[in-house]
Amino acid sequence: MSASRSDQANVPKNNAESIATGKEFGGRRPKGVGGTVLYLVALSWTVFQIYVISPLPFVLGSGFIIDDTQIRLIFYAFTILLTFCLFPAFKKSSRSRVPFYDWALALTGAATSLYIFFFYDTLAARSGAPLTQDIVVASLGLLILFEATRRAVGIPLAVVVITCIAYAFLGPYMPDVIAHRFTSMGRVADHMWLSTQGVFGIPLGIATNFVFLFVMFGALLEKAGAGIWFMRSSFALLGHLKGGPAKASVVASAFFGMISGSALANVVTTGTFTIPLMIRTGFPAEKAAAIESSSSINGQVMPPVMGAVAFMIMEFVGVSYLEVITHAFLPAFISYIGLYYIVHLESIKLGLRALPRRGTTKALQKILRFAAAFLGAFIIVGGVYYILTFVKAVWADSSFFVVFLLFVLAYLALLLVSSRVPELVRADPNEPMDVLPETIPTLLAGLHYLLPVGVLIWCLIVERFSPGLSIYWASLVILFILLTQRPIIAFFRGRGGYIQASLQGTVDVVDGMVTGARNMVGIGATMAAAGIIVGAVSLTGIGLVLVSVIDTLSGGYLFPMLLITAVITIILGMGLSSSANYLVVSALMAPVVTSLAAQGGLVIPLIAVHFFVFYCALVSGNTPPVALDAYVAAGIAKADPLKTCLQAFYYTMRTMILPFIFIFNTELLMIGIKSWWHAIFVITASLAAMLLFVAACQGYLLVRSRRYESALLLVVAFTLVRPAFWLDQIYPPFEQVDPTMIEQYAEEQPSGTLLRMWVEGQSFNGRQVRKVVVLPLGQNGPSGAERFEKAAGLTLQFEAGKVLVDNVRFNSPANQEAIDVDWEIQTLEVPVKRPNKVWLYIPALFLLGAVVFLQAKRRGRSANAVPNLGRQ
Repeated sequence: MSASRSDQANVPKNNAESIATGKEFGGRRPKGVGGTVLYLVALSWTVFQIYVISPLPFVLGSGFIIDDTQIRLIFYAFTILLTFCLFPAFKKSSRSRVPFYDWALALTGAATSLYIFFFYDTLAARSGAPLTQDIVVASLGLLILFEATRRAVGIPLAVVVITCIAYAFLGPYMPDVIAHRFTSMGRVADHMWLSTQGVFGIPLGIATNFVFLFVMFGALLEKAGAGIWFMRSSFALLGHLKGGPAKASVVASAFFGMISGSALANVVTTGTFTIPLMIRTGFPAEKAAAIESSSSINGQVMPPVMGAVAFMIMEFVGVSYLEVITHAFLPAFISYIGLYYIVHLESIKLGLRALPRRGTTKALQKILRFAAAFLGAFIIVGGVYYILTFVKAVWADSSFFVVFLLFVLAYLALLLVSSRVPELVRADPNEPMDVLPETIPTLLAGLHYLLPVGVLIWCLIVERFSPGLSIYWASLVILFILLTQRPIIAFFRGRGGYIQASLQGTVDVVDGMVTGARNMVGIGATMAAAGIIVGAVSLTGIGLVLVSVIDTLSGGYLFPMLLITAVITIILGMGLSSSANYLVVSALMAPVVTSLAAQGGLVIPLIAVHFFVFYCALVSGNTPPVALDAYVAAGIAKADPLKTCLQAFYYTMRTMILPFIFIFNTELLMIGIKSWWHAIFVITASLAAMLLFVAACQGYLLVRSRRYESALLLVVAFTLVRPAFWLDQIYPPFEQVDPTMIEQYAEEQPSGTLLRMWVEGQSFNGRQVRKVVVLPLGQNGPSGAERFEKAAGLTLQFEAGKVLVDNVRFNSPANQEAIDVDWEIQTLEVPVKRPNKVWLYIPALFLLGAVVFLQAKRRGRSANAVPNLGRQ
């Protein structure tokens, strides 16, 4: 692709960066006519996506509105065209030109999609009865997509895709446990290619609706200078602490990773600066690379964006955006605090020094500055909210113009402040940083970069716009900033050159749009491949097959079931970006976790299941043997890849245990929180548990821990996040009631009661299922039978001492739990009164006090003890 000078300047300088860039964005950069053509194609793709997501088609009229399925077809055509042109077939393939066979594959792949576009009405008329030519086009399209997946994503996902297609044909020849009915070529072609059940299904729809603009949004923010500002601000704030560069890496990756949507891109972007600096301040190369890799992975789970996964969870689970980020915040926060504490303990054990500040600051001044900054931010956020609310109430239909005027004034004020401080210049990673950047000037230099993020959050939370429309307005803001920031700052500084600055801003916009399209190519190919997996689930029932296999392997025990599921999920997530990662594992593994947990007697909220599989899949970037994120970080650090991988895996353990915790204790996801005091209590206990878990794994609290002390710390940490486990051993949470009493019990319960019961019956595929379900009883008043029929959707019948399901209302809670006619209600489980689980904190805190007492005595006796934790 024809690159601007800025693109050429960013060509990776070492092998690790080259590998990462090739993996994420395609390793080929064509020049000449071919490069120019691809540059224009990428730009056209971005313009098309902005158009279809914007309100413009509805303003222009019905003739300009494109059907959602047709948008997916055009999106895929762009994706497949650029995939074959940007991702070489082999390592030795040319990186500077596109061979003729890649052009042929690119154009053929695009044509297989446009075939549906141009014959859209004809194909819809013969839906389910494809002609020979339809089957040929579909077969060719699937083969080309397989090759595109291999190039853009790698062999692991390509193998999964080809396995799904092969399984669709070979089902009758499989062992009984995984066998299914025969599937013809016509049916596979129609399901996977000609309908919206496969390639052009939900995953590709999500990509077209908002993922593309999120990727472009991140590219434009980086082009504007926000990435450099995030990084330098992190160093200015944290660099003076022990292990400051590593702590700054953790924070910078949190800022950058939540928008980038790719841990690998995060490693390359921030790691080229942070890793060499960590090494120069005393971190071993393997640990420096592992810290950066772990920080980058954590950025993908950080609200408010989560690499666009937050909005995918909205679509799949059916909850609001505010609910998603509420559930996501605490696990992400304590995971980052855990990594920060790991860095802190490593710094103490290594005896690292802190980087000096420019000048000195007294402790009281630091406290006052922090308090002033926090109070100022609180006042500004509150002020903005109430001012905009007032504007909307007073000006009503004209409020948009008033808000735009206020925005421009705020933007000009921030640019005026920015123009009064030195320009941010990205430091060379190979040059030593002897003195940290000044905190206040560094922060003030880029505050205007928060405006597009603020617009995004406002549109999502306050205005309740769709993710696509929200990111559209946020993208317009960052485009406006790119076009205007250079000439306005030049004006405020009085140095002239306004035309040149304006032209450079235009170049930045175009380059940012092209970079966003290029960054989306690999993700788009992955989304299309994920469509095949989703299609295979609906076509073959592979989800039920996985349930049977995992159930057999685990022997029916719940924890081994979850562990095997986690391992499979990690394998499925290898080498994928966060958004593609979530799509793949949510399609295959989320239903498996729900079914297995119900069979094990555990009812899990659907959003907790989706967080479980997403977290498990995401840590594959640091999990042997693939660990692509860790390997790239090792390349930047010039460290041993295997040692780096193992170190990163060790650091990532704190993230890996979180999914298992919030499966058994959903309070970690802020589910079931009854008050602010309850929320504060849960947050405090969870944070303390994470810090103790890190201290146990690092073998250091006040001094180096003995093995039994680390074991006690693990027990305390487990008790703080799962106190009910010990209570369950003494007081079972439920007692069983004769099912024949079910209607009488239901009649006596107050409004809003949930009824928990074990049911057994034959599933749709003929498999005998026994599981626990929870059904609502609705408002109090009618008889038990009426409450069951009205609220739960069940009609019961009693025969020979058994309670059987006589009828299930469509789309009722019972129907959604997959209960069917003639299923037996075997037992009713009623909650029992027992002591509050918080009493278990007392012995846990006693054990913690004993460990602290022992370590304090040792530190006092030893003349060579490691200094106290210092001023962190």
